[in-house]
Amino acid sequence: MSWGTELWDQFDNLEKHTQWGIDVLEKYIKFVKERTEIELSYAKQLRNLSKKYQPKKNSKEEEEYRYTSTRAFLATLNEMNDYAGQHEVISENMTSLIIGELTRYVQELKQERKSHFHDGRKAQQHIETCWKQLEASKRRFERDCKEADRAQQYFEKMDADINVTKADVEKARQQAQLRHQMAEDSKAEYSSTLQKFNSEQHDHYYTHIPNIFQKIQEMEERRIVRIGESMKTFADVDRQVIPIIGKCLDEITKAAESVDHKNDSQMVIEAFKSGFEPPGDVDFEDFTQPMKRTVSESSLSNSRGDGKYEPKFGGKSKGKLWPFIKKNKPPPPPPASASPSAVPNGPQSPKQQKEPLSHRFNEFMTSKPKIHCFRSLKRGLSLKLGAGPEDFSNLPPEQRRKKLQQKVDELNKDIQKEMDQRDALTKMKDVYIKNPQMGDAASVDHRLSELEQNIEKLRLEVQKFEGWLAEVEGRLPSRTEQARRQSGLYEAQNTSAVNSCAQDRESPDGSYTEEQSQETEMKVPATDFDDEFDDEEPLPTIGTCKALYTFEGQNEGTISVAEGEMLYVIEEDKGDGWTRIRRNEDEEGYVPTSYVEVYLDKNAKDS
Repeated sequence: MSWGTELWDQFDNLEKHTQWGIDVLEKYIKFVKERTEIELSYAKQLRNLSKKYQPKKNSKEEEEYRYTSTRAFLATLNEMNDYAGQHEVISENMTSLIIGELTRYVQELKQERKSHFHDGRKAQQHIETCWKQLEASKRRFERDCKEADRAQQYFEKMDADINVTKADVEKARQQAQLRHQMAEDSKAEYSSTLQKFNSEQHDHYYTHIPNIFQKIQEMEERRIVRIGESMKTFADVDRQVIPIIGKCLDEITKAAESVDHKNDSQMVIEAFKSGFEPPGDVDFEDFTQPMKRTVSESSLSNSRGDGKYEPKFGGKSKGKLWPFIKKNKPPPPPPASASPSAVPNGPQSPKQQKEPLSHRFNEFMTSKPKIHCFRSLKRGLSLKLGAGPEDFSNLPPEQRRKKLQQKVDELNKDIQKEMDQRDALTKMKDVYIKNPQMGDAASVDHRLSELEQNIEKLRLEVQKFEGWLAEVEGRLPSRTEQARRQSGLYEAQNTSAVNSCAQDRESPDGSYTEEQSQETEMKVPATDFDDEFDDEEPLPTIGTCKALYTFEGQNEGTISVAEGEMLYVIEEDKGDGWTRIRRNEDEEGYVPTSYVEVYLDKNAKDS
């Protein structure tokens, strides 16, 4: 089965067929190229999808990924990222193994096809030339034969005519002989040309064309084999990544099987457990007989057992149900960048933020220097407004213990890091001492001193937090029924200094409840607060400030300033939006930090 013998006369059809084969190959290349683009697009979409649902660093979402279900989801996202990578591998392999190879092969195929059909056309042109030569020789032979016949007939006619001279007859005879000789020559030439043409034609149809068509057939068969191999490679590229994709899916399945509902439930307990016990039964209050209610044995003084001061709480017991009562928190202070147009009268003063204080607060204010109570109130408000105390006393006992333990662990890690740096520098210093040409040993002394100071500071911090942790762990065991009844009061006292001044309660979740009874009394011996509110020496100035806007200091502890006025700074902003300033020895108070431009002394900054 050969195209040279079976299709010897189908040169044009073979030319069209081989061109169609190249078109099919180019179409397949285009198909694979579009497939690679789809794979890349799919991989990109998968990566974007995985990135979109990844937890943001240092956010609440990151904390949520400690549960087994969310960890499994995170593992799924990571595996999907690897899954996308395998689709990128598919695209890369198809591009290099199929598209690149076939593109080069198509160029070679076009050149080979062009060469073969060029040889075919050349052979056809040669045989056509031979045929034209044969036809010309044949026509010449035919013409010469006819001319010879006419000359012979003319000679015979002249020879039979008696009126014609002998010379004319001889001339006609010679012309007839010449024509016969030319006819014989034409015959010989025609015979030779015919033999040559037959030989060329035989070679053309039995040698040259079969050879050319055989090469074209082999070329076409190679093209067919090549496109088949490319289709096989197309499948193999996919098959090669199936084990890895299967592994990704197995990891997703493994992550799904690691989901433990019991463990997640236990983690919810650890995350939100307050350490308090449910309140006991509410005592029956008999209103049929007028009586003066006094504090019970379960009062705050008995539960704490310190005996230093005994605030007496009377009135209704509805304040003890704080876990189930929520009230609005006081509004936070405006940001430091707020302008007077946004805040006409500046940030709210502590007294404005805590307006519903009872008259007992006013009595306490009159019994001690007002500025000290304002400072205590200011510190308490800063805790309520989100800064949080350093010892986490605003949290329930269990949560406070966890935070303190976490802080201790972090500090220990920092200590270890500083010690590693110190050890490394010590070794470097020893090397410098032994080999002075490598460096100056004294150059690391300053850094070693800094590391020692940092380690000492961190150790002091660890001791401080460990002390608080020991205090919390000592309070965590179960308490008596009376202590449980007063858990809300105990928490309220330890969360902010405001509650010590204003008799205001705060529940562990940050909500507020207030005693509305006018019968509530708070008797605090002056000696209990003498240590905290001893008269202080005037604070030294740490810089100056310029008032950017006019501020009407209408609240307790504040001071009025006029725009452009220069004053002394005696206390920096502690993060609550207030700066303490002094006009003269008798006038000092707080102004909003955003209302003044502070110029601290260099010595104050260094200290």
